[in-house]
Amino acid sequence: MRNLTQVEATERARLLEVTGYDISLDLSSAVRADGRTFRSVTEVRFRCAEPGTTTFIEVAAESVRSATLNGAPLDISAWSAETGLTLTGLAAENTLLVEAEFAYSNSGQGLHRTMDPVDGETYLYSQFETADAQKVYACFDQPDLKSSYTWHATVPEHWRVVSNMPVEREEPAGEGLKVVHFVTSVRMSTYITALCAGPYHEVRDSHDGIDLGVYCRASMAQYLDSDDLFLITKQGFDFFHEQFGVRYPLPKYDQLWVPDFNAGAMENFGCVTHAEGHFIFRSQVTDFEYEQRANTILHELAHMWFGDLVTMRWWNDLWLNESFAEWASHWCNAKATRFSDAWTTFLSIRKNWGYRQDQLSSTHPVYCEMPDLEAVEVNFDGITYAKGASVLKQLVAYVGEEPFLAGLRAYFDKHAWGNATFDDLLSELEAASGRELRKFAAQWLETAQVNTLRPEVTIGDDGSYQRVVARQEAPAGHPTLRTHRIGVGLYDLTDGRLVRRDRIEVDVTGELTELTDLHGVRAADVLLLNDDDLTYTKLRLDERSMATVVQHIAGFESSLPRALCWVAAWDMVRDAELSARDYVALVLAGLPGETDINLVTATLRQATTTLVHYVDPAWAPTGWAELHRTAKAALAAAEPGGGFQLAWARAVISASRSDESLAMLRGWLAGTDVPAGLAVDTELRWTILQTLVANGAAGTEEIEAELAGDRTSSGEREAAYARALVPTAENKAAVWARLTGPDALPNWLNRALLQGFAPAVQTELVAPYREKYFAVVDQVWAQRDSEPAQEFVELAYPGAQVSEETVAATDAWLAEEGRPAPLRRLVAEGRDAVVRALKARARDARSA
Repeated sequence: MRNLTQVEATERARLLEVTGYDISLDLSSAVRADGRTFRSVTEVRFRCAEPGTTTFIEVAAESVRSATLNGAPLDISAWSAETGLTLTGLAAENTLLVEAEFAYSNSGQGLHRTMDPVDGETYLYSQFETADAQKVYACFDQPDLKSSYTWHATVPEHWRVVSNMPVEREEPAGEGLKVVHFVTSVRMSTYITALCAGPYHEVRDSHDGIDLGVYCRASMAQYLDSDDLFLITKQGFDFFHEQFGVRYPLPKYDQLWVPDFNAGAMENFGCVTHAEGHFIFRSQVTDFEYEQRANTILHELAHMWFGDLVTMRWWNDLWLNESFAEWASHWCNAKATRFSDAWTTFLSIRKNWGYRQDQLSSTHPVYCEMPDLEAVEVNFDGITYAKGASVLKQLVAYVGEEPFLAGLRAYFDKHAWGNATFDDLLSELEAASGRELRKFAAQWLETAQVNTLRPEVTIGDDGSYQRVVARQEAPAGHPTLRTHRIGVGLYDLTDGRLVRRDRIEVDVTGELTELTDLHGVRAADVLLLNDDDLTYTKLRLDERSMATVVQHIAGFESSLPRALCWVAAWDMVRDAELSARDYVALVLAGLPGETDINLVTATLRQATTTLVHYVDPAWAPTGWAELHRTAKAALAAAEPGGGFQLAWARAVISASRSDESLAMLRGWLAGTDVPAGLAVDTELRWTILQTLVANGAAGTEEIEAELAGDRTSSGEREAAYARALVPTAENKAAVWARLTGPDALPNWLNRALLQGFAPAVQTELVAPYREKYFAVVDQVWAQRDSEPAQEFVELAYPGAQVSEETVAATDAWLAEEGRPAPLRRLVAEGRDAVVRALKARARDARSA
């Protein structure tokens, strides 16, 4: 595939205007075992501003059968999937016809094909971001060459076909086949065009004049809770219509939950694809999972305006697409759905992702130049999504919600169906708010890393504040001190409850900002900077506040201040300011009383990470035992059948290390001594079995027996993960050979094997693979599609080998020149995590 550069894209956009695509796909081969490719015929109509010039079109095919430009055959001998097809002697008005054979994908990129083991049926779906439309049809594959599209698909007659627009008509196409013709689309970019085909189960509804559809594989139909999916979607439409002032412009809105998806979802215009594995629930889940699903539904819906209706000109503004959808989905969730504490979830889950990413050596400004597509591929990260959304949230606080929305409506009105930049949005926000925003934007968008806010508090003999200063810190390598609009909350401890007495809003600028409004005010038990989480910053507490929080964190009535304190403690562990064992003690003391399922889920994950990476290994067994004991007690106290019971049961399972605890898990599988109300259903059974396998308490016989009762795609995936966990040197060698061999694995299998290869309980067993990783990582990167290649680089990196030897091996690899920058970036990020873990372990050892 061509690595398109920004320079090439800019020049091509200057030359061309693409007026229409007509795309015919023959997908009848998809159901054949030997059907490796499909026929695609593309007619492209386009104008050229400078007739006689030369350009190119992307065609990442297996073979090109023929190509004609304005009726004359083209020389296709120089064509390759890596360079595309050269077009010479362009006229003012051009028609290009390309007939080619394209390969079905098993990597989740291009036209992905999967076979359902339940009924043997085949399913297809497209995934084109960043530039994989060229793997299905000939196209000028860049976001600012928008056009309209007319699709035609030949498929088995029992299939459904879904695209961006409604079906216009169907007609027979020979024995057992039909051709599905679609209405010509509105203008859109290539990367959000879509076509999905197969015997999908379909449920339809309508709302506010919009035809709604939800789809999944036939074998998953019993788990498709369409009522909840439609409810969230309808709430989103009502909210965004009211707030954006622009109606959704298409006649229908379809959502498909598809197998083997690499991400959470994709915002194809009117034809959104979601990850079935994440969001179709075969077993009991908690409200954490339901809220994550609702947030994803609303994220993709927000993209219909921001990204699809108005699209970035080039991938420099990828952050704006994703950050806006990220901000808007949490905003909508909090205001329009049952998930009214969505901003707590944003802080505890999403912003934590941003904070982690922003402190890596690969940190980058929210806005940064993307020289080519390879650079874009690794930038779908916590800065692009979560930090950018935090900047937008700060911007809303800075200018006010109503001026922000007024500017947004003007932006949609001016740039609908076209392409725009952040500068275009900023101009409308300045006009609507009357505030100069360029300096604010430069501080937040053109600089990297995260600030820390620390309160410095002096309390007089009379118990009132003599002086309160907010100290702003920045890392030496990224010394920017930013303007923060923050809330400052004063909380008093009353009968075990932390009640907010007062809250002020201030602008923090420079290194020291004195909070003069607090002079002479009675000191609070907790002074909380960044109350309501308006800005993006790491937070610290003063000594008095920290002492109160350690004893009474559950006393906050609102989940958001609790989340701010949990996140502050987590930051302190990662920065080696708080010993890991003291953090674990805080979690074990305070978390059983936590009433927000998202905070319980996120904090338990962080406690687990702490025990794996940040505690002194000599103390880790003690920590695991204490976590298991606390989780078991919380499980016993939880309401039977509720989400908290399930969350604590998962914690019990993950913390099981001793023979006694593993024997208890075997009993749960057998139906013995299961806590009342706990459903040991399909997914929980797999989780228990995988823990047993990883610890050497179960093996392949039990895996095959479990799979026999769950012969589904999900079961196959869980079994592959479990097999990879088998703790023998022979098994690890076999798994490694499959991961690094010449034949690319299906994306679901590649991921399952990577996740199961090196669990925390097998660090010593997989230690020899540190050197093997560095010997093969270049080869894997070169041979695999971008998504599975990235997963290998990140998941196979020997991050569990927390040692100076791992750092040295990484440094030796990084010292060699000539490697692609995205690959170097991912490996360096692995090194960063090991260095951080070494510092945290040293801090923890000193506290012993």
